[in-house]
Amino acid sequence: MYQLDVNNAFLHRELDEEVYMQTPKGDIKPSNKVCRLRKFLYDHGLANSKTSFVFRYCQPKNDYSLSLNKSSAHLTIIAVYVDNILITGSDYAEIQHVKHCLNTKFGIKHLGTLPLLSWT
Repeated sequence: MYQLDVNNAFLHRELDEEVYMQTPKGDIKPSNKVCRLRKFLYDHGLANSKTSFVFRYCQPKNDYSLSLNKSSAHLTIIAVYVDNILITGSDYAEIQHVKHCLNTKFGIKHLGTLPLLSWT
């Protein structure tokens, strides 16, 4: 299982429309005012766009942060949370291909492999 981090490609992207939010709970001076957001903190576009260039992947209808590629012999899984990516599977060449595609499209940092858990 490999862990990747997307470089700041999606941080602080300009908004295309007007977006408002209520002030956070616990605000020192609560009011009936709202805040207008001028930029995204994070763009959810990574989860929605990664499969557009890693062609053979499908997303479950109930979880768009997950992408799967299953063949008769192999399974590759990509999980995305904001700008963090986990990739695992049984096809090393496919995993390397996905990592290359993600790096080309977004710029990524390889954070290494995740340690396997052992139950005793």
